[in-house]
Order: sequence, then C-alpha cells, then structure tokens
Amino acid sequence: AAQVPEEAPAPKRTLTGLKDPQEPQQPGFRNKEKTLVVCSRSIIYRYRHLMMDLIGLMPHSKKDVKLQAKDNKNGTLNEIAELRGCTSCLYFECRKRQDLYLWMTKFPGGPSIKFLVNAVHTMAELKLTGNHLKGSRPILTFSSSFDKQPHLRLIKEMFIQIFGTPKDHRKSKPFFDHVLSFTVLDKHIWFRNYQISVPHHDSDKLDRASAEKMTLIEVGPRFCLNPIKIFSASMGGKPLYENPFYTAPNMVRSLIKRKDAKYKMKVKARNSRKAHVEANALEPSEFAHMWRE
Repeated sequence: AAQVPEEAPAPKRTLTGLKDPQEPQQPGFRNKEKTLVVCSRSIIYRYRHLMMDLIGLMPHSKKDVKLQAKDNKNGTLNEIAELRGCTSCLYFECRKRQDLYLWMTKFPGGPSIKFLVNAVHTMAELKLTGNHLKGSRPILTFSSSFDKQPHLRLIKEMFIQIFGTPKDHRKSKPFFDHVLSFTVLDKHIWFRNYQISVPHHDSDKLDRASAEKMTLIEVGPRFCLNPIKIFSASMGGKPLYENPFYTAPNMVRSLIKRKDAKYKMKVKARNSRKAHVEANALEPSEFAHMWRE
C-alpha cells in the first residue's frame, strides 16, 4: 500500500510575519522585563488612581500590597521583586498625605532615581476624548534635551526599560495605537499619553493618504516629574547626581506661611497708615489757641 505523505505543518504567524516551524530557531535576546508597582500605606485616593492608570498602561507590570512607612524599603522591595520575578520597580511614596515621591529602581544592583511628582491629573479626572486599546504597545518619544546631559540620558534609558512593553508578552496586544511622550521643560519632565487617530471607515483599508492624516488625541494621565537624586544601588547607595534646583515642599510651604503671616501683615498695615498720615498732614486750626487761655 502506498504511504500517504504527511502534510507539512502550517507556518506560524508572529508579529514580524509568517515563520516556518521547520526552520531552526536562532537563539537570541528575549526581553523579560517585568515592573513591580507598589505604594506606601499613607497614599491618598488621587495618587492611588494615578498608580492604577500606570498599571493599565503597562501590561508587563505586577502590583503588590502596600508597604509600611517604617519598613526597610530596600530589603523589602528586593525580596518582593525576587519572589515576583521583576527586574524594575515603581514605588509611590506619599508623605503628609500631600507630597508624592516616585522611586524608579532596577533590581538587584540599581541604579535608582527619586522624583517629586507634581501636577497630577488622572484619567477619571480629566475625562479626555482619547481612547486606546488596553494592553497595546506604546511608542516612546523623548525630547532632544534627553541627549544633552548624562543624568538625562540615564533617566531616558530607565524610561525605555520600564515603560516599554516587551515583545511577545502574553498580556500585550500586537498593535501600536498610543504614544507615551516625555518632555524636558523648566528642569522638569512632563509625561503625556496620546492616542494615534487615523480617519478611515471600518470597511475600508487604510491607504497611504489616510496614514499621513494621523492625529494625536490625549488620553491621560498626565503628571510632572522633578528629579531629586540618582543613586548607584537599588533604593539607595552612593549618590550619582543631585538636582541643584530642587526645593523641598516643606520649604515652599514655609516660605508661603512666612509671606502670609498675620503679624507681618499688621506691621505692614501700621507702617502704611503712618506713611499716609505723614503724607496727608492736617492744617492747624485757627481756633486752637482759644482754649489755652
């Protein structure tokens, strides 16, 4: 009896095209980046919503329970990252229920960067018209200022490794439909998230003319990062860079209180009244001498 030849296996469809299963696999680099996202116990609702928005933007992220303020952050985060198999960490630390600090760390050997987070606006708060697919791969864009200074180049590389979605990740979608923008302005780093919008009908194919009409629609969230220090190890170590333009929030509030102090306002009003009386002196009355006799 004649033998029926076996059918060749169908080629596998990947992000880069069709791949022949009989072709020998070339061993190469595979990005296994995983980001741990945790926060402190004193975090308020707005900063917690910002953390959840970032978790939704990063399909390769893993969240864990809140940390106590008195815990050893270095040892605790290193242990959690080892158990969860993470190579990076975003730690949101809230102080006095109003100041938010962001630690961006690489495990296990560092480096780590400490930021002060300002101008926080979450997705639910902004209610912007943009909307993109959850779990899709982002396009990371950076301003030209990131290539001018060494500490900004290090921060740029940290952003690429932490916010970039690994290829062939099981929770990611093979689409690029939103842009994460990082811009340096006034010694601060501004974060924005935009949807890539292309005008076309669902039944029509996308032609080249429509691709040139692509627009960006902001989705959110948005916030501002003020770099404080860069350390050589994870969550500490030898400082590699310190921002000379950084002013602590406590110092800013102290200066505002001194400016608006009631005692200084009273002194200012008293001096103003005295200067007004001296500038508008009354003329002597012609009957003032009558009561002296």
